[in-house]
Amino acid sequence: MGLKGFVEGGASSVVAGCSTHPLDLIKVRMQLHGEVPPAPAMRFALVFPFPQHHQHDLLQPARKPGPIAMGAQILRAEGPTGLLSGVSATVLRQAVYSSTSMGLYDTIKRRWERESGGSPLPLHRKIAAGLVAGGVGSTVGNPADVAMVRMQADGRLPAAERRNYRSVAHAIARIARDEGVRSLWRGSSLTVNRAMIVTASQLATYDQAKEAILSRRGPGGDGLATHVAASFTAGLVAAAASSPVDCVKTRVMNMKVQPGCPPPYAGAIDCAVKTVRSEGALALYKGFIPTVTRQGPFTVVLFVTLEQVRKLLKDFDF
Repeated sequence: MGLKGFVEGGASSVVAGCSTHPLDLIKVRMQLHGEVPPAPAMRFALVFPFPQHHQHDLLQPARKPGPIAMGAQILRAEGPTGLLSGVSATVLRQAVYSSTSMGLYDTIKRRWERESGGSPLPLHRKIAAGLVAGGVGSTVGNPADVAMVRMQADGRLPAAERRNYRSVAHAIARIARDEGVRSLWRGSSLTVNRAMIVTASQLATYDQAKEAILSRRGPGGDGLATHVAASFTAGLVAAAASSPVDCVKTRVMNMKVQPGCPPPYAGAIDCAVKTVRSEGALALYKGFIPTVTRQGPFTVVLFVTLEQVRKLLKDFDF
């Protein structure tokens, strides 16, 4: 197999990631909407208490905008280019994380198929291959993921508080310099968990759905309609499975630690508890609609492109 599966997966992932980047940006902004302010603001409220009715107003959750309203808000505040904030980080993330996870999944799957005499793997073994591949890929790609989340979220901050990263390389360099190299793996446990869920559900569901369709339609049915149906099913399953972890991951990666102050979240569990306590359990599904509307097209573009890349490279072996 060699590097071929990694190249195929990386190329298709970059195309899919760039095509759906604006939807991913809207999803991130929605996940961060209504986040509780950092500690200094809370201490100020304790020192100078507001009247009771004002306190009640402040504790009311902010009205949650829908994906169209959020997109319009970004366009008004940042212009059309605001929808492409962090696209360079998306390219790097897909080139590193997705190429690793998809290439490794394909390698593991083919090896296990050879060991089982060439018969298709059962669903649970595909899921196992996806879990391993997603965990390894996300560990390698976490720095690009941190940079991507911060670049996407920067436009929602007041001008004086923005990080103003010029590119993904500038973002990674500044994060390492200002916060230490370890901060590039902030939220890595969440990234690994999410990637394992997404990779396992996405790739395993696509393979299983494609096999089910072809078993009914025969080998002649291996065309665009089959690829679109199988990939959309995979995207829907992946979005539903990963949305809560993705929301917590976004908040942990984006949190801004003030000098001399404790971080807003002590970790993933603390973030989840504080989010549910202040905004309700459904807050973990903030951004679910844009997640589905992004994950569906992303997965369709990903696997349709992957099938075309495979056709182009079928006569090459490397």
